[in-house]
Order: sequence, then structure tokens, then C-alpha cells
Amino acid sequence: MTGSLLILISGPYMSGTNGDEAAIAKNLKAMEDYALPIFAKGHLAVVGEWLAWPVIRQAGGETHTSEQFTEFQYPVAHRLLEKCDAVLRIPGESRGADLEMAKAREMGKMIFTNLEDIPMVTTNQ
Repeated sequence: MTGSLLILISGPYMSGTNGDEAAIAKNLKAMEDYALPIFAKGHLAVVGEWLAWPVIRQAGGETHTSEQFTEFQYPVAHRLLEKCDAVLRIPGESRGADLEMAKAREMGKMIFTNLEDIPMVTTNQ
């Protein structure tokens, strides 16, 4: 592959946490742990929550239970998905990630379910 991709990392965020902030942080870290390996392959990774929280906070939300979180989390992620070239769906049950995958398929995005399936960027020298 000669071009770099913008890859959305999609996986559990709130799922299975019962609202526990430490468990939510652990889920976020699990997604973020893919950023460097994706970068090492020559691509750029993004997680929807990285972009959602500034919007949520500006709208007055400060917690995962705020109405602003509910209002903006998925719409920001779905708007971000429009800009991404591909999605990496990491393991774990997640209604939100499943929604993102369905939208990605509708949009014709590349979908990866395994880091090893993401091609390395090659350059012609």
C-alpha cells in the first residue's frame, strides 16, 4: 500500500462498565493501545471519544451520564467516520461499535478486525 489511511479504532467504551469510570478508562486505553502499532504501519489512528469530549464539554456536559454526552457522543463518532478511510474493530461487545461497523459498511469503508490485516505503507524511493 502506498497511501496512508486514517483509521477509526472502534470498540467497547461504556459497554460492560456499569458506568464505572475506571472501567471506562480501561476500555479507552484498550482502544488507544492500537494507535502506536497503526502509526508504525504508516497510518494515523483516531478514537471517536478524543473528538467527542471537547464538543460534550463545550455543550455543558462533564460526565458520562450527562444529557450532552448522550446527545453528542455517537453523532461526533459518526461524523468522524465519514472522514476516515477505514475502521479497526477491536474485540469486545459494544452496541456503539456495532453501529459504527454497520455505518462503515454502508459507506464502503475498509474494515479490519485484526491489526495484522492492516497493510504496511510502502514508499517508492
